[in-house]
Amino acid sequence: MSLSIRNQLPGTVTAITPGEVMATVKVRLAGGQDLTAAITLEAVEDLGLAEGSTVNALVKATEISLATAPVKGLSIRNQLPGTTGLATGGAMASVKIAVDGAELTAAITKDATTDLALAPGAPVVALVKATEVALTTA
Repeated sequence: MSLSIRNQLPGTVTAITPGEVMATVKVRLAGGQDLTAAITLEAVEDLGLAEGSTVNALVKATEISLATAPVKGLSIRNQLPGTTGLATGGAMASVKIAVDGAELTAAITKDATTDLALAPGAPVVALVKATEVALTTA
C-alpha cells in the first residue's frame, strides 16, 4: 500500500497497556529508540497486536514538532534525538531528521527554522504526541 505519510518507522511491540477505550502501545524502533502510540482498543484487536508483533509506526510530517534539546516537564511521550537536513520554501520548511536507524521528515514554518537557528547537521529533537502515532502491521 502506498501512503503519503513520509514517516514510516519499523519496530516491534514491547508492551500494550489497555484502558477502557484506548491503549498505549510501546514500540522499540529498529534504531533502538522507544516510541509510544495511543490507539483504540479496537485497533489493537483488529491488528492482532501483542508483545513481539512487528509494526510500522506512521507519523505525518505536520505532526512533528522540533526542539534544539530534550525537553523536560512536557506531556509529549516521544522525543527522538537526531541531526537535521533542511529545505526551505517561501512559508514552510521540510526538515529531514536523521535518527538512529531511520530518517524523519518534519514540516514546520520557515520562521520556526529561523527561531531555532536550524542548519544542516544541527542537533534537534523530534517531538511526537502518542496520539499522533498510527500503527500498521508489517
